[in-house]
Amino acid sequence: MSLIVIENRGKSRIIRLNNAKRRNALSHEGYLDLTKALQEADKDDSVSVVAITGSGNFYSSGNDIKAAMMSSATIEERAKGLRDLVRAFYTCRKILIGVVNGPAIGIAATTLALCDIIYAEENAYFYTPFSALGLCAEGCSSYTFPKILGRTKASEMLILNYKLTAQEALRFNLVSSIFTLDKIDSVWAKIDEFARLPQQSMMITKSLMQKFDIDQLEVANNAELVAVMERITSEESINAAREFLQKKERSSL
Repeated sequence: MSLIVIENRGKSRIIRLNNAKRRNALSHEGYLDLTKALQEADKDDSVSVVAITGSGNFYSSGNDIKAAMMSSATIEERAKGLRDLVRAFYTCRKILIGVVNGPAIGIAATTLALCDIIYAEENAYFYTPFSALGLCAEGCSSYTFPKILGRTKASEMLILNYKLTAQEALRFNLVSSIFTLDKIDSVWAKIDEFARLPQQSMMITKSLMQKFDIDQLEVANNAELVAVMERITSEESINAAREFLQKKERSSL
């Protein structure tokens, strides 16, 4: 089963995270597949708008901790996978839209902040439990979250594991609007309509809006990567990951 499903609708391309049994968690292979999907959409002249969503009732539960602990990928390979995935979001020249059909956790939540527009289902939430797992900010969130949410709310999320509801995300300008699942077809229709707008006009305006952000995002991505790689090899983080998995196993009994 492919971890990423691609659907073309006219000039819009939907990238669907497709690991519903794992709540669309991203393994190292998932990182690579999603990066490739974003890069290919960016290069395809027939695509004007790219939308990312999840299968089932989850957008994504973020990094697949169990898969990460069992992965044969080296630290260097995992670092490159993370760096390239985040970079694929903020260097995408096409209009990038997040259709958040359910909870977005960890790397899934942080990379959403790199999208141009986010639509969220009314029961969705955004959760970055980095401190609880002995980790640290990633996905350029050390830059984007304070800029979008303000320093206080960003600190609550990134440091104190605060779970941001869709309604709060709308109030704090993280999302553009909220939809209900029975109205999701209208979201796709709206995206199809956007895709019919003049492509170059949209891309030029996006590039102007990003002009002063790209360098800062690159700095944030590189700095976070160094910190994340140090964290995932630390005893504190390894113990927290084990405890998380043990709690998850006990809850499933």
